[in-house]
Amino acid sequence: MSALPHRRGPAIHDLASRILRLPPSCGPVRLIGVDGHAGSGKSTFAGRLARALGGAPVLRLDDIASHEELFDWTGRLLEQVIGPLGRGEAARYRPYDWRARRFGPPRELPPAPVVLVEGVGAGRRALRPHLALLLWMDLPREQAWERGRTRDGEEQREFWEGWVRAERRRFAGDPSRPYADLLVRQCREGYEVLQGPKGAAETGRSFTEGDGPSSVW
Repeated sequence: MSALPHRRGPAIHDLASRILRLPPSCGPVRLIGVDGHAGSGKSTFAGRLARALGGAPVLRLDDIASHEELFDWTGRLLEQVIGPLGRGEAARYRPYDWRARRFGPPRELPPAPVVLVEGVGAGRRALRPHLALLLWMDLPREQAWERGRTRDGEEQREFWEGWVRAERRRFAGDPSRPYADLLVRQCREGYEVLQGPKGAAETGRSFTEGDGPSSVW
């Protein structure tokens, strides 16, 4: 899939402003989860949101997971990242090298005003109490998985078969989308941000912010 234009649309700037007005959720940190199916565009969106936030750190859950623990990494994340940030300390974790199949040298994650946690499962049950906001990349799973397969090529076909089975099990037992505060959808000229299932249930209303020419504000 071709990359989006290298501009940060109004929806991302508005979302960044909203995030900065939130109270801290994990010690001094506003922890923001960016979840969605594999291939849904989480990494690209999180990177652009981080830039709109003035360079907020991004923790990629691909660095926490491993071949042996595609989704069974909650304890490691809580111990190495959530615990220290909650105490106002820098977190130190060892990012996983997917080619070498081993964890690398430690990397530091500062207790910045905003930290983005991006990856499949960022909105899991054990993490939601620590999040100031949960965003869900709202792309149907089959469409997202097809994008991911196309991106990674034939050499990753076997890995994707195992991943899809594991992701189905994960979200069947611990879904994220029903608890999303906001839904993020990719548009022709950027993104639109909509009230999520959790937010709609709490407020009884909906809204849309977007970058495209037909957006409703």
